[in-house]
Amino acid sequence: MAITAAMVKELREMTGAGMMDCKKALNETNGDMDAAIEFLRKNGQAKAEKKAGRIAAEGIVTTLVQDNKVAAIVEVNSETDFVAKNADFQAFVADVAAQAIASDAADMDAFMAEAWNKDASKTVKEALTEKIAVIGENLSIRRYEKIVDETGCVVSYIHGGGRIGVLVDAEADAITDEVKEALVNIAMQIAALNAKYVSRDEISADYIAHEKEILLAQIMNDPKESQKPEKVINGMIEGRVSKELKEICLVDQIYVKAEDGKQTVAQYLASVDKSLKVKKFVRFETGEGLEKKNEDFAAEVAAQLG
Repeated sequence: MAITAAMVKELREMTGAGMMDCKKALNETNGDMDAAIEFLRKNGQAKAEKKAGRIAAEGIVTTLVQDNKVAAIVEVNSETDFVAKNADFQAFVADVAAQAIASDAADMDAFMAEAWNKDASKTVKEALTEKIAVIGENLSIRRYEKIVDETGCVVSYIHGGGRIGVLVDAEADAITDEVKEALVNIAMQIAALNAKYVSRDEISADYIAHEKEILLAQIMNDPKESQKPEKVINGMIEGRVSKELKEICLVDQIYVKAEDGKQTVAQYLASVDKSLKVKKFVRFETGEGLEKKNEDFAAEVAAQLG
């Protein structure tokens, strides 16, 4: 069967694969469009496996919130920032967030094995593999978290076009517009200052003891500070631990919009509604903890040209 340019164009639009790949698929399947799609899917999966070793440290974080009661946050990584800005990739990440908000999976393996919300004939993992083949970069659904709070309120905030995403779960006697606005402000605070805990109540005694050990060692290694009386040294340690906790505990941080530069987050929340309490938060930053490769575009092009 003669393979026409129109057939190649149609297959390319249906699959997103390259023009030469589409032409080859049609030739291999004697022009059978369904068989050609299957051929490309199989070939695409093989390409995806080859790309799996590449570092995917770019990408975006996105959130999805339903009625301020159910929310999900996901991070999907790509190899380059260029792909992270691609509309097709961003639509896929939005679909992953929709998958997460409907999911009851206990872990990432179970999540990846679920039926894909856009096409139940495939799993989330298979949908990801197909997207890798279409986009041409290694992609990774790195993590997600879901919050369900039927009595409280969940809000979200995205910073930097998806570089950082935050969910905040809180409770109050009444969930008013003022409360929701305050929680968005708190989500912005978390994005900016990267709190680790809501309050000191979440910090284990072992963590504090460990920090004190480190500070004591630092003091004893300092020729001047090590000569101070034990009582003074203990006071120095307590002061430094307290300072550190103020930086990592959300409610102890100085509120970023405080007009007097002194108001803490706890005081700000109380000024909005005395019953308003943050129960938990989730903060994802794209690529945190991942090694990023150094791009040399000219070298890559030269290598492809042989």
